[in-house]
Amino acid sequence: MDKYGLIGFPLGHSFSKSFFNEKFQNEGIDAEYINFEIKGIDELPEVLATNPELCGLNVTIPYKEKVLSFLDYISVEARAIGAVNVIRVDHKGDDVVLKGYNSDVIGFTKSIEPLLETFHRKALILGTGGASKAINYGLKSLGLETVLVSRFERPGTIQYKDITPDVVKEYNVIVNCTPSGMFPHYDECPDLPYEALDNHNLLYDLIYNPDETLFMKKGRERGAQTKNGLEMLLLQAFASWDFWNGDEKK
Repeated sequence: MDKYGLIGFPLGHSFSKSFFNEKFQNEGIDAEYINFEIKGIDELPEVLATNPELCGLNVTIPYKEKVLSFLDYISVEARAIGAVNVIRVDHKGDDVVLKGYNSDVIGFTKSIEPLLETFHRKALILGTGGASKAINYGLKSLGLETVLVSRFERPGTIQYKDITPDVVKEYNVIVNCTPSGMFPHYDECPDLPYEALDNHNLLYDLIYNPDETLFMKKGRERGAQTKNGLEMLLLQAFASWDFWNGDEKK
C-alpha cells in the first residue's frame, strides 16, 4: 500500500488527512495518508527511513522553508518563492530522491483570480511566513503590486501601525496569511483601520475554520468582498496529487 503524509507541528487543525483518505476510499486507491507530527525538521530522515512506502508528503507550518535543505530537487517556482509544501518521494533502487514543489501558489491564484477587478492593483499581505511568500509570488504573477506587513521591524516590510485609512484604500486587496482569528480564537483579527474599507476592497483570508473570520466579517460589514481559504486548500490538495503522480517533466 502506498503511503502519503503531512509533516508539521502541531497538526491538530489539519484538513489533509481526512481529505486524502476520503479521496482514496471513494476512488478505490490503495493508499493511506498519515500525519507525521514532528518536533523538528531533523526528524524527516527518520520518517522516510521507517516508512519506505512513502510516495509523497505535504509540508505545513513551521517547516515550509526549513525543509529546503533536505531536498534533492526544487522546482523553479518553489525556489523563487523560497518555500515548499509538497514533496514527491521517488525510490531509485536503495536511494530516495526528494523533489520539492509549491502548490499553495497554484491554489491561491486560481481561487483569487476570478474576484479581481480592474481597480485591484495593489495588495497588502499580512504575515511574513512560508505561506505569505507563496501569496506574494502569486499576486505578483497576477500583476499586482504587493507590500508585506509584519508585527516586527523587518527589511522590506511595513508594520501594522503604518496602515492608515489611505493605505487600505490604495492597497485595496488584503490577504491574511497569519493565524489571527483561527479556531478557537474567533474574537481575534489583524489590527487594521476597518472603518476605512468599502466595496472596492477585497479581503481574502487563508483561514478556513471558522468559515467567516472576524477579519472577513468586519470587511463584509463595510461592503468589502470577502473569501476564506477553503477553495485554495482544495485546489492546492488537487495540485499536490498531480505533483506526486504526474510525469517526470513537472
